[in-house]
Amino acid sequence: MSLPPPLRVSPLIRFARWSLLSVGVVYGAFHHNRLSKKENRIREIEEQHREAREAQLLMEKKAQTEKEMKELESYMSPKAVA
Repeated sequence: MSLPPPLRVSPLIRFARWSLLSVGVVYGAFHHNRLSKKENRIREIEEQHREAREAQLLMEKKAQTEKEMKELESYMSPKAVA
């Protein structure tokens, strides 16, 4: 079984295909660059907020630990029996 010979493509169609491909690649590079800059700005803002958030979580964890220790001490201390 042999394949039929390939059809000749019009130079206008060939030019249009390559032009659209080139425009798509340029648009993709531009769009990627724009989104990369936007994402970098978002990451910088999140980095600044992350330090404050970590400090807040550390304080909350410390307060929770102190609360648990006080509860444990109250369970372990002998209660006065009247």
